[in-house]
Amino acid sequence: MLELIITLIVGGLVGWVAGMIMGTDIPGGKIGNIIAGLIGAWIGGKLIPGFGPQWGDIHPIPALIGTILLIAILSIVLQMMHKRR
Repeated sequence: MLELIITLIVGGLVGWVAGMIMGTDIPGGKIGNIIAGLIGAWIGGKLIPGFGPQWGDIHPIPALIGTILLIAILSIVLQMMHKRR
């Protein structure tokens, strides 16, 4: 149970930091940060498995890279959808 809580906290922090680096707000506030951080951690874990320290079930460095990629891709897709309207 404690590991799940740590994983959610790290996911939220990774999402928040990635949003600050990208200069964009992640929709959904804190819940959006957690979701983006967890999805980004999965993406980063597939791209760079087991790199760096591990907190909870997340390696923060690959998670941050994966979350930045996720935010960049989502931003591009949302801009393309907005231009079509």
